Amino acid sequence: MLLDFQSPLYLLYISTIAGLATTAGCLIVLFLGDPPDWILAVLLSAAGGVMFAVVAFDLLPLAASFKQPGLLLGGILAGMILMSSADRLLKERNRQLPNHRYNRLKRMGILIASGIALHDIPEGMAIAAGHESAGQLGTFIALGIALHNLPEGMATATPLVMAGIRKPKILALTLLIAIFTPLGALLGRVAMELVHTSLCFFVALAAGAMVFLVLAELWPLSREDHPVWAFIGGLGGFIFFGFISVFLPH
Repeated sequence: MLLDFQSPLYLLYISTIAGLATTAGCLIVLFLGDPPDWILAVLLSAAGGVMFAVVAFDLLPLAASFKQPGLLLGGILAGMILMSSADRLLKERNRQLPNHRYNRLKRMGILIASGIALHDIPEGMAIAAGHESAGQLGTFIALGIALHNLPEGMATATPLVMAGIRKPKILALTLLIAIFTPLGALLGRVAMELVHTSLCFFVALAAGAMVFLVLAELWPLSREDHPVWAFIGGLGGFIFFGFISVFLPH
């Protein structure tokens, strides 16, 4: 029997799938080797395009429909601060990496994994906000986050493989990371149940978190070496969600 789109089990299902995309990215590296840089550029920018479209077409209009401008602005700001804090913590720790190549690669992989786990909590909350507010919106957000998590799993596995870490340990690490997305979704669900009148705030928080992720990480990183492929991926992701939003009810 198919799960009800609005059921907590469906929220757990889509957030778990989004989280496991990190493990899928790890498996690609473990068994197929590093993908070409242009493919990573397309994946990252496509994730950014999908997320930006979700924010522009669904999250912000939905948050604005509550007619609570204070909660709207506060939620956007809180979402951006939450993501910025996790991002800054990861960058600060990266500055302290030692020079020895083996240790550097090993710690880099672990630190990337830690940063992804920190990001996955507000991303899971974004899925919960979309799921709670409007039909299949949570599914679309989960799709964008899954596209984003796939190259992050590759980024985690690559330095660990180069450092000589055993494959089962690397796989176990990414499975642990995957837990944080459904954990964030459950935390978001609980928070909205406790403060149901503040749904506007949580929807806006999801928008702020996703905007920061796109503008500060996904698009700049995707454009570094392959700007043309990044443009194609970003535009494709944006159009893809636009097509879905027109032809599928949500």
